[in-house]
Amino acid sequence: MFIAAQSRKLNIVIVSPALASANNGNWQTAKRYANMLSKNFSVRILQEWDGAQTDDVLVALHARRSYSSIEAWHGARGSKGLVVVLTGTDLYRDIKQDPQAQQSLQWAARLVVLQGAGVAELSTKLRDKAQVLFQSTTTRQTLPKTNRRLRAVMVGHLRSEKSPQTFFEAAAVLATHNDIDLHHIGGEHDLALAQQAHQTASEYPNYQFLGARSHEQTRRYIQRSHVLVHASVMEGGAHVIMEAVCSGVPVLASRIAGNIGMLGEDYAGFFKVGDAHELASLLLKFRNEPAFVAQLQGQCAARAFLFEPAHERDGLITIVQNLLP
Repeated sequence: MFIAAQSRKLNIVIVSPALASANNGNWQTAKRYANMLSKNFSVRILQEWDGAQTDDVLVALHARRSYSSIEAWHGARGSKGLVVVLTGTDLYRDIKQDPQAQQSLQWAARLVVLQGAGVAELSTKLRDKAQVLFQSTTTRQTLPKTNRRLRAVMVGHLRSEKSPQTFFEAAAVLATHNDIDLHHIGGEHDLALAQQAHQTASEYPNYQFLGARSHEQTRRYIQRSHVLVHASVMEGGAHVIMEAVCSGVPVLASRIAGNIGMLGEDYAGFFKVGDAHELASLLLKFRNEPAFVAQLQGQCAARAFLFEPAHERDGLITIVQNLLP
């Protein structure tokens, strides 16, 4: 095997704009990549590359926010061993308008997108060095749920990209339906949105803001919910979608490219971005129509294989090996 032929463990450095304290998607990806690569390579996670001459491959999460590390690596090594993993804000905003993000794409030896629709956002000349690598998660037991109430959970920090206002407004639309609970997990990253969350909770008893939770607590909460709501305006490939799918929990999601790439073009649980009334209608349909629930469960189950850890690990190791001399 290729790895066994090396006289030393090759060194991989993963640059993540967010470290463990952030408990967000970038950190979860960095941590998972490190675990997957550590058996065969020596792996470090840094917020910014330190210039170590012994590093063989740099995996940079985020074309814009990791630009300084990408620039430093390219200055020292050129494109050799340089992998750039594209996030949602990269694909659907920054690479269209930010010169640093655009330069990162040019310097990279390999570009990684996290769901099937991501490649279409790249120019034709960049697509040859792009690869789809679905993120993965462990499978969790599907737990029984009460029939008396519907528990819908949204998982997302209070940031404009996550469109928490859609969930707030849905609570108002569903205010008279006391058998539908809307629970929201996320850190208070935006003061104005945090004020709206607390105001919504005070006005509408059907909405509960739970604040930040650990990754394990969040996964358990998803398991105990009937449905996950994902209302983002942009995503590179949302962790919470795969975590719900791999827990047997269906998803209602905004119809954006990142969510379509995760769930499939024909998925029945999409709603228009920012449309709280359509989201509320889908929640009522979920509450009242078992056939709709079964349809979503079947569609999610059919996608679950994409999010298996072995699938991601093999793809990641292949990407790294192909960049080595």
